[in-house]
Amino acid sequence: MDTTARRQEQQKRLKDSKTYQAMNTLTRYMDRYYLDALIGLVPGWGDAFALLSIIPFVYFSLRVVRSVPLTLAVINNSLRDVLLGMIPFFVGDLIDIFHRANTRNLAMIQGFVDGDEGVIRQVNQRALQSAVAIVVLLLLIGLMVWLLIRFGSFLYSQASALF
Repeated sequence: MDTTARRQEQQKRLKDSKTYQAMNTLTRYMDRYYLDALIGLVPGWGDAFALLSIIPFVYFSLRVVRSVPLTLAVINNSLRDVLLGMIPFFVGDLIDIFHRANTRNLAMIQGFVDGDEGVIRQVNQRALQSAVAIVVLLLLIGLMVWLLIRFGSFLYSQASALF
């Protein structure tokens, strides 16, 4: 079997896997049908669900494709989506409509599966940047959670003072 046929067989096997199908389904519902923005209307739950929805992407990029730079890029992109979605007063939900993290993650993974040299080169070159961004995003998400809890406590104390 020549290299091209072997590569095509591997691509078919990867695209037929249950994890790949799950990523396609998540992308369709979360980004194309705007479920990410709709769930985001429920404070806290939408962001938690968005964070859980990256599990198949991380698994596929790390265990199936076996690329640490791709995994870092997927996590970076997803954490950015979570942070943006946490912005209060429906601003984050509006941003979720336009920032389609699952679509971007699937496109990067698709590039690796198809052997797209441009995508692979870009992801590999930005691996260190993604790692640093992950640390910064985790700190910012922690800060945002703290600020939202403080703001919620303030609103509760103001409302309880009225009654």
